[in-house]
Formats: sequence, C-alpha cells, structure tokens
Amino acid sequence: MRAALRRPELGVSRGAKIIETGDFRVNLETRSVSLRGHQVRLTPKEYELLVYLIRHPSKVHTHRVLLNVVWGKDYIEQPEYLRVFIGHLRKKIEPDQSKPRYILTEPWVGYRLNPGA
Repeated sequence: MRAALRRPELGVSRGAKIIETGDFRVNLETRSVSLRGHQVRLTPKEYELLVYLIRHPSKVHTHRVLLNVVWGKDYIEQPEYLRVFIGHLRKKIEPDQSKPRYILTEPWVGYRLNPGA
C-alpha cells in the first residue's frame, strides 16, 4: 500500500515540475508545453486552460468549472471566452481541427481532454 502511494500518478508527483500524460509534456517551471516532442507556443490563458485539462485528463469539465479555474468566478456566465480559447488551442494542437483528437466537446456540458497514447 505504501509503495502504491509513493508512485506518481500520470507522471505527476508532489512538487513535480514535469507533467507527462499521453502525447503531452508540460514543464511547470518554464511554463512550456510540448506535444509529441514539438514545442507548442501558448498565451498565458491558453497555457492555464491546457494545464488544467492535462492535470485532469479524460474527465468532462463543465463550462462553469473551466471558466472559474482560468478566468475566475466573475466570468462563469461568459462561455464565449471559453469557446474562443478552446478554438485557439485546437488550432495549435489538433492535427485536424474539424475532427478534434485531443480536446473533445461534450455537447451542452463542457470539454474533455483525450491525452493520446
């Protein structure tokens, strides 16, 4: 039991500076993201949004939760912010934006990150 508790989950450990899950690698110290070995340039808000999704892969996140986490509680009724930033992220990470592979839309609910392999 103790050995299982010491193992990092999805490449994340307490105080970890690197998060690796699927095709993504995030260096929290340098705020850099790479996808399949290629550096992805992100704005600060895009970075915050993607890192939150990467920390919670395969889970559906409601619009309200994502807006609260990235923009704060004053923006939870502003889903257009989220749609715009998800669109920007998809342009930067998806091989084919018309058929998203990584950031999946859950209609009327929110978004889910499929981290890949």
